[in-house]
Amino acid sequence: MTRHGLHRITRFRSGPRRKAIAIGVLGGSVVAGIVATMMPLLASDDLSIRAAADTTATVVSQDGDNATKSTLATCATRCDGNPRGGREAVIEFAVTTVPAAAVNIRATLRVHAWQQFAATVTAHASPLSARESRPPLTSAGAALDRVTSVSKGVNEWDVSKLVTGNGTWTVSLAQSGLESRIYWASVENRNPDLRPSLLITYDLGARPSPVTTTRSAPPPSPSASPTTAAPKPSPTIAPTRTATPSASGTLPSGKCGSVSNKLVPSCGAWWGMYSPAGAAGGWDHGKAVTDVEAQVGRKFDIVHRYHDFSNSGSNGAFPDAYESQQMREGRLMFFAWESRDFSAGTTLKWSDVYGGKQDETIDAVAGRIRAAGVPVFIGFDHEPEDEPNKGSDADFVRAWRYVHERFVSAGATNAVWVWTMMGWSGHYSRYAGLYPGDQYVDWVAYDPYNFHVCNGSTVWKSPSTTVGGFYGWLDDNGIGAGKPRMLAEFGTNFDSADPGAKQRWFQEFPAALKAHPKIKAAIYFNSAGMTSRTSTCDMTMNHDASAVAGFAQAGKDPYLRQPTGGSR
Repeated sequence: MTRHGLHRITRFRSGPRRKAIAIGVLGGSVVAGIVATMMPLLASDDLSIRAAADTTATVVSQDGDNATKSTLATCATRCDGNPRGGREAVIEFAVTTVPAAAVNIRATLRVHAWQQFAATVTAHASPLSARESRPPLTSAGAALDRVTSVSKGVNEWDVSKLVTGNGTWTVSLAQSGLESRIYWASVENRNPDLRPSLLITYDLGARPSPVTTTRSAPPPSPSASPTTAAPKPSPTIAPTRTATPSASGTLPSGKCGSVSNKLVPSCGAWWGMYSPAGAAGGWDHGKAVTDVEAQVGRKFDIVHRYHDFSNSGSNGAFPDAYESQQMREGRLMFFAWESRDFSAGTTLKWSDVYGGKQDETIDAVAGRIRAAGVPVFIGFDHEPEDEPNKGSDADFVRAWRYVHERFVSAGATNAVWVWTMMGWSGHYSRYAGLYPGDQYVDWVAYDPYNFHVCNGSTVWKSPSTTVGGFYGWLDDNGIGAGKPRMLAEFGTNFDSADPGAKQRWFQEFPAALKAHPKIKAAIYFNSAGMTSRTSTCDMTMNHDASAVAGFAQAGKDPYLRQPTGGSR
């Protein structure tokens, strides 16, 4: 019932590992509720740091002011026929956010080239100033790493021997084997995704300081505990909404208790849950939620479900009876809609969607959404950056817009579209190309997790660190500016060496949301996903009483107690 994936690169891979797909089929029949889900896996904590300054070092006076150009250059000593035409790219980074307890620090320099070249480029520790207009070439510092051919796109060098923590670090790139210039994107490049960056990963050698714990809640009831085999379909990227004025998706300014027509609360944030049903519980999607609500002592504002394009059963014919009842009881629904057939195990291509092959299904779903008569969140193919078999980024955008427009034509204007990304720094260069446009998106969402040892790392990420990475990137790059943000999935492991860590993590979570006020909804992904439940790994919220107690306390914070809807 779930599709889970690998979210981040480990060490210095040039790209993410592909997500694994696990589709459950019961007795070979088409069973309602069998879906695929995805949970991104984090290798270790990482920081993506932009260059503070850069320039090209050379004695060629005709180059002018290299510190202000949108490109850097490298070239061998003899360059383009000039025996003294050598050039080195010089890049400076100011590192200030590595924790004092960080150990096993690893740093990767990432620089973009527009063409492929048969040349060796070596990264050196540099004594030069990256802030000078044209510093003269000098003896290179210690060699750090080299690439023996230049790739079109991002090239990477391991500079861990230089970058050992916070400080100002300068690297130069020296070229050999090719006597013509190679151009690289600089910090002045108009496209921020192409600018030089430093990716830093680390483990934490010290445990977070303890905070006061609350008394334990009763042990979680077995019926509410999600099964390992029943994860949910991966976080979908919500299909765009009707082409309404962009102002309708901005944060409301009314008094607390008001909600915009795009479901944005005027104060605080919605509190939501994905709780999968399973065969043991008769695929009862209603009880899967109410059991957890009973454990934590409140009704959830948002219930998250994953659906497919089968247009049949609880997998594809949504809203189903469970969801209709949940809406009648005051909960908001978030339908994550995947272009696949869960039970058949088949995946559609985005060209199938925008090419008209799925019009009957799209129109049927739009009709049921319109008939619901209340605003609902909906997402189309969440995390498309990890779906290479479905098509290109442009194909995704075209499919998203196509689905959105058919909803508009069907009068399903109560659909509130949520665009959900993995939020991984390795895909930062792609997100602008995956964004369908402000007129097609109502909310921007992503899926942060504190996996700790579930993915082989030892990193323990605080709630603020967990949610802060992509949040900051969105601020810096203006994607979905003014749109409310959502954690379409979030979760945390426990720490076998510190039994109270998960409880404290939940207790600290409301403060992390308050520190990131554009997040107006947070939905816990209460499933193991593609992780394995072991003595050191369990991503479910209710795997022990202390975790339940911490989550229950978080849900009682006034910031997450909207004076309207399910949490009243």
